[in-house]
Amino acid sequence: MERPTAQLRRLCRFLAEIGALYLLDNNDLCLPLKEIYEKIANEKSGCSWELFEVYRHLKSLGYIVGRHGVPWIVKIPKGRDINITSDPVSLQVTPKRHGVMEVEPKEESSLVALFDNIQINEVRPVFDVYLPNRKFKKSCPGDPSFLLYLTCKVCPPSKAEIEVLERQCGSIPLKFCHVEQGRVSFFSFDSVELPILP
Repeated sequence: MERPTAQLRRLCRFLAEIGALYLLDNNDLCLPLKEIYEKIANEKSGCSWELFEVYRHLKSLGYIVGRHGVPWIVKIPKGRDINITSDPVSLQVTPKRHGVMEVEPKEESSLVALFDNIQINEVRPVFDVYLPNRKFKKSCPGDPSFLLYLTCKVCPPSKAEIEVLERQCGSIPLKFCHVEQGRVSFFSFDSVELPILP
């Protein structure tokens, strides 16, 4: 079996060679393939090979897939500039004055909300998944058909973790995903009540 980094190199090289992949740095310069490989292989940019495989699999089935917690589009009023940090929650729009960007202080309640949303366990929402729909609009996506969670490589989520996730998601169904040796598996639970084994 080929290592994921080797598959990734081939995929990136192929996409770059056919002109379908352009990644730009902060200065709007095209990143060389070597830097692209390093970013994806290191998983520091919020992206990993497993996430790519899940995304690719869902897209090949025709689903509409978006990163969880990341807006599809951001409307910016004219005359304003944006300040984007690595965390999508800290997107701030500030007026431009004399070429200097003013940073608005974050409210205390937004910091509390960030701590409330911290998840210590390995199970975390990765994608909002929508059924195929020609009338889908990124400006008004609505509720997803289901939320997809990527499980850790060691074991599936515990009963307590599933109950917590169900409370967080409200009425949106949950599905779990596991990637092992390039195989993407999906599973869900109709009921959290698991039988007790002797």
